[in-house]
Amino acid sequence: MEGATLAADSVEREILIEASPEVVWRVITEPEQISRWFSDEARIDGRPGRDGTLTWRPGGRGGDRELDLVVPIRVVEAEPFRRFSFRWNHPEGAGPDQSNSALVEFSLVEEADCTRLRVLESGIDAVTHDAEGKARYLESHEQGWERHLGEMLDYVASKLRGATR
Repeated sequence: MEGATLAADSVEREILIEASPEVVWRVITEPEQISRWFSDEARIDGRPGRDGTLTWRPGGRGGDRELDLVVPIRVVEAEPFRRFSFRWNHPEGAGPDQSNSALVEFSLVEEADCTRLRVLESGIDAVTHDAEGKARYLESHEQGWERHLGEMLDYVASKLRGATR
């Protein structure tokens, strides 16, 4: 990964993608594309205030887990080709807000013929209950974002190669 930062309450990654912001926007907001680099299944309506789910399956992108992991999300912001954010990891049955969920923000900036994508997951203190849990969450999500964004780079490159054939 090009840039990696680990702060007390957040995980941040930044990558440069050889594609336009329009292409990257679709990759991060369209369910059929999200399932090619991030989760095994995505049910998302990319409008603010809408709820959805991300699902990781055993043996899939979820790795060695034994059961499906279904994570509810709520879209917070959707500014096409610039910003997309959602909240997740809130208690079951509760509406997500800054006191009980983490916020994942994707920022897209055009640079020449590329897009600089910055991912910031913040609010980790709101979803962990002790220092040990927070350390596990940070380590897991730091590694997870690095792996998934690497998969995104591969997916976008293969998608664009396929489009030029």
